[in-house]
Amino acid sequence: MKTDFINQIEPTPKLNSKKCKFISFIIRIFLQFGIYIVGMITFYLYDYFIAIASMLLSFIIIGIIRSKLRNHAIPSQQREYQYNDKGIADWFTARELCIEYKN
Repeated sequence: MKTDFINQIEPTPKLNSKKCKFISFIIRIFLQFGIYIVGMITFYLYDYFIAIASMLLSFIIIGIIRSKLRNHAIPSQQREYQYNDKGIADWFTARELCIEYKN
């Protein structure tokens, strides 16, 4: 008889302390709005052609950062599932920056 079974996925960790929630919030805001902030700053300082180019470059760079955080913090059995920026920030904060969550 085959004993193949699917492991239960771990739920996204709940952050308890205010410090951990704040760190997770900052990471989430960076992942969600970092592209637009870079574009607005470069538009204000330079030109809209440079702003569009910097937005495209920051889109690529923040995408790489997002994938590195996701692959580093989320358990390997759960990497096939889709996570939003809040989930990635919660996993990374809970597993790497806060001591309250142990695997």
